[in-house]
Amino acid sequence: MADPDRRIGCLEKTPPVTRCVLGMLLVVFSVESTMGAGENDLFRDVVRPVLVRNCFECHGPDESSRKAGLRLDVAASAFELRDGVQAISPGEPEGSEILKRMESLDPDDRMPPPESHRTVTGEEIASIRQWIADGAAYAEHWAFVPPVRPSVPSISDPDWAVNEIDHFVRARLDAAELSPSGPADRYALIRRVYLDLVGVLPLPAEVDRFVGDDKPNAYGRLVDRLLVSPQYGERWARAWLDLARYSDTNGYEKDRERSIWPYRDWVIKALNADLPYDQFSIEQLAGDMLPNATEQQRIATGFHRNTMLNEEGGIDPLEYRFYAMVDRVATTGTVWMGLTTGCAQCHSHKYDPISHTEYYGLMGLLNNADEPDLILRSALEEKRRLAREKRLHQALLKLKDEYPLPEGADDTVSNRRIQFQRAFDEWIAVTSKKLVSWKPLHLSSWETNLGRLEAQDDRSIFASGDATKRDVYKVRFPLKDVSFPIASLRLDALPDDRLPNRGPGRAFYEGRKGDFFLSELIARVDGKEMAFSSGSRSYGKISVGSGDGEAKNVLDREGSTGWSTSGREGEAHYLVLHFEAPLSGGDELEVELLFERHFVASLGRFRVSVSGDRGEAVDVPEALEGILAKESGAWTDAEKESLQRVFIQNVPALAEARKATASLRRSLQSHQTTMVMQERPPGHERPSVRHHRGEYLSPREAVAPGVPAVLASGQAMPSNRLEFARWLVSERNPLVGRVTVNRAWRAFFGKGLLETSGDFGTQSDPPSHPQLLDWLAVDFMETGWSMKRLHRQIVMSQTYRQSGIVDEERLRRDPGNRLLSRGPRYRLDGEIVRDAVLSASGLMSDRMLGPSVRPPQPAAVTAFAYGNTSWPASKGADRFRRSLYTYNKRTAPFAAFTVFDAPSGENCTARRNRSNTPLQALTMMNDEMFLEFARALAVEVVDEHRDDRERLDTIVRRLTTRPPDVEERSWLQDYQRSQWQRLESGELEAKSVLKDLEGGNELASWVMLARVVMNLDETVTK
Repeated sequence: MADPDRRIGCLEKTPPVTRCVLGMLLVVFSVESTMGAGENDLFRDVVRPVLVRNCFECHGPDESSRKAGLRLDVAASAFELRDGVQAISPGEPEGSEILKRMESLDPDDRMPPPESHRTVTGEEIASIRQWIADGAAYAEHWAFVPPVRPSVPSISDPDWAVNEIDHFVRARLDAAELSPSGPADRYALIRRVYLDLVGVLPLPAEVDRFVGDDKPNAYGRLVDRLLVSPQYGERWARAWLDLARYSDTNGYEKDRERSIWPYRDWVIKALNADLPYDQFSIEQLAGDMLPNATEQQRIATGFHRNTMLNEEGGIDPLEYRFYAMVDRVATTGTVWMGLTTGCAQCHSHKYDPISHTEYYGLMGLLNNADEPDLILRSALEEKRRLAREKRLHQALLKLKDEYPLPEGADDTVSNRRIQFQRAFDEWIAVTSKKLVSWKPLHLSSWETNLGRLEAQDDRSIFASGDATKRDVYKVRFPLKDVSFPIASLRLDALPDDRLPNRGPGRAFYEGRKGDFFLSELIARVDGKEMAFSSGSRSYGKISVGSGDGEAKNVLDREGSTGWSTSGREGEAHYLVLHFEAPLSGGDELEVELLFERHFVASLGRFRVSVSGDRGEAVDVPEALEGILAKESGAWTDAEKESLQRVFIQNVPALAEARKATASLRRSLQSHQTTMVMQERPPGHERPSVRHHRGEYLSPREAVAPGVPAVLASGQAMPSNRLEFARWLVSERNPLVGRVTVNRAWRAFFGKGLLETSGDFGTQSDPPSHPQLLDWLAVDFMETGWSMKRLHRQIVMSQTYRQSGIVDEERLRRDPGNRLLSRGPRYRLDGEIVRDAVLSASGLMSDRMLGPSVRPPQPAAVTAFAYGNTSWPASKGADRFRRSLYTYNKRTAPFAAFTVFDAPSGENCTARRNRSNTPLQALTMMNDEMFLEFARALAVEVVDEHRDDRERLDTIVRRLTTRPPDVEERSWLQDYQRSQWQRLESGELEAKSVLKDLEGGNELASWVMLARVVMNLDETVTK
């Protein structure tokens, strides 16, 4: 039998030894010079990188750490004569102090100092000397200069090129005297483009159709089919969600679930629709500020709601809002500017021209938004809600037939209905007598410690803006239109779609959403505090049931007690307080409300009313009080049924019977939401300040919103979030085009034209093909910002279609493929690894969009997360949905993805790491999820094919795309037969392999073969 550890060759059957050598050489060899003929610039390529690496930390943009007042990033400072010494003397190397210091043997004079552990090589010093001798010409960092479309270069073999990309790549190869690789074979090409454009594997029938298509445009038609596939949006959404730091949970200690999957669905739909990238960006950054913003445009603003949310009781919510803003600035800088803006949070950037103050100017552009939950009310969802409401109403009215009877009474439906009617009539009589006339007061002025209050048309008051764990509202009402005396005060807590969980409170933590906790209520007339009657029994009632915090607690001046209606969010509640002595006069009533809890617990919408009667609160919703006030004979059937439902929902005698309606009632209180941004109105802007050393508790001077001066270019700069979004995707931002096309290039080739995808600043290495980068950037912007067009350009190029085989010459001269002398080949991302084998198994569900699902994974993954979180594996088709829809818990990410270097969603990820560890092979061989895929593949193959060779070839083709060669087929046949023999001999048990599947030893042996092929390097490699 052949060596069982021997693997099938890579995509194009590169020998195993060559692959091994390649892996070692990629580590040992460094990349050759990346600049070609006509592209070299001494300052850009050598001098600036040396200064950045060795000098800028002490002599760069950061004024707080600058030594001797010397800036080497600015020519005027570098050339300045100080005490007869000039750091750089243009044209005079011998008069330049910088060279003397770099060449000094005295450790006290040498620069960089020995303790920095930095060195400048003799070759680098010679380059600096030459640069100074040539006049020491400074140039602005290339990335801060707007790109200009370069001319397409001539090349040695014009017939090789398919499009402009190929001209730039071939010109670079010509300059290096290196030829490109030949074309990839069709099996490798279709596998490559399927994985890149839609993230799944082609089925053998699709492969055969392409391989056998001899028409000249066969590949172009294949590409076009994939670009219009709905799977395109799913594949590319995953890459975008890395940037958006998307997750289904809040992060930090409790890491509770959040509802933001509608944002993920928006991304998928936008990518499939090829929404132009400029609009795609604007809607995510400021969709709520667009004229007549649609629900979908508001959903898009979830991009910056993906920040983590700390729900620990001891934290200051405003402090962690500040940390969220820090994350938003850093993410925006990475995604649209390719700059490490976060470095300037605590001090001016040490390497790039972004000052400490300018950092907070960037924050100011994003800092004026509130962060509500958006209730989604599609026509379909509203139809479903009305249907559920109707079912609940019918179910409640049926409970009349279950009303308990007095002992000894005949148990008949008729008697139960009679008993119900008697109890209902008695309740009506008692409740009607409690009704009094209330006069809502009109808000005249207000004060809060945070946020703002706004009068509504119904004389209620809506609270918005910032909130914390101790909020105080002082609301004032004129009394000139009030008839005295005033005996009672009423406070309504009202639901509102703008509040978390519809309110009435502003608590935004999961499990508390919509809650409030009123600790104290104080009333003053013309500044004099009024006493309430502590002996009255009328306060403490709330409409439709009672809460778990009693209203009388608002009078005890004990901060730990208060009134709450927790568990009844989304409903209206109210309390009534009696004045100890009726108010007989006064000009203004002030009501002070204190909300104090270990979480944000203030009211979001409320109303204050007064009455001349000492009436009591009634257990009837406000909307039905008018009906209750009428004679019962004047009720319509609908009005009578409404009152009966309220009675049924509250009467203790039906408490047990009501349990059957609990789920229906909860479904009506449940609303599909997503997290969005909402800009504050003019006049209520949130001030932005500089925080000294980046500390939340060290605010300093106010900072005007704006972008760094290095990017301002003398034009009108943005002053709010929408203007900023539009600026980011305009020609005024020299970085956005380059950053975007470089990110796309990296997705296809494994490395960008600039390797540091998230950093285009001065610390980055120069791009391998600067003219190609600029040509793509300008072309992308000038032709409509189409992502699909850009992707088509790349995959249609001959550069992309090259073979991935590496010969010794290319390995020696271009080990990292920076010259693009061969096609891309690298390990797939974790989600695509799963999607590839899932699609090959035949189990993949084609269902798109919707809430996240939970494929099976080891229980221990979430067992040690906060709250000992369970992981109930999804059933049916949800179990086999694409990896994009897998539920992501930040503190316990999906294990199989983490093994393959997937991010947790805690931070913006512009470039994933790509490792090669034994744990990956162990996961592919033993994880129950992958074993399930192997079983499904084997069952399908065994059922469809009777010939062993056809079975073997189909398994290999489903997972590696290509058919095996003769030698590989022999190895695999030997392996399958050997496993069958082990099963027949009893060394292995078929049941342990098949689990719940029906089948014998033969099927189990094919499962084991599928498992082995699934674990090949080639299966997880593009």
